[in-house]
Amino acid sequence: MTTGASVVAVSCSGSHTFSKPNAGSIRLVAGLGVEGDAHLGATVKHRSRVARDPNQPNLRQLHLIHAELHDELRAAGFDVGPGEMGENVTTRGVDLLGLPVGTRLLLGESAVAEVTGLRNPCAQLDAFQQGLMAAVLDRDDAGNLVRKAGVMAIILNGGEVCPGDAVRVELPPPPHRPLGPV
Repeated sequence: MTTGASVVAVSCSGSHTFSKPNAGSIRLVAGLGVEGDAHLGATVKHRSRVARDPNQPNLRQLHLIHAELHDELRAAGFDVGPGEMGENVTTRGVDLLGLPVGTRLLLGESAVAEVTGLRNPCAQLDAFQQGLMAAVLDRDDAGNLVRKAGVMAIILNGGEVCPGDAVRVELPPPPHRPLGPV
């Protein structure tokens, strides 16, 4: 269980825009995602995935990015804020990238999201700000690719999520599986 972690911002867009405007709150809908968001649905909504197979389950109902990534990017000369990389929820105080598959994130009073995997950064990042895609990719000590552009989740229990809400982390039972791209 993580304490002191919180929601910094929430964002939603009803169209397939790269950035999502910040909102005063968002409503998560069990099994579907963010109410009013273009990616809401039980099956995939990301256009490239729909083109491959529109019947795939939507493992990307909610996109979360840690505000610490924004801090790191600002220090490297990028101007990136909450929602601008397409995330629905910006957190602070949670090591999102270090969570195992199946981790439950309790957001606000009742919403529960289950982490399914890592966001796989795409070329749209460079269209937003040149060099941003490379900045959200790294290599670990063993030379393995590290994707830093946030995590994806499905919604298990709905509810309203607002900036300032607590984020609580419930790890799944071991053995833990590391996150991979979804």
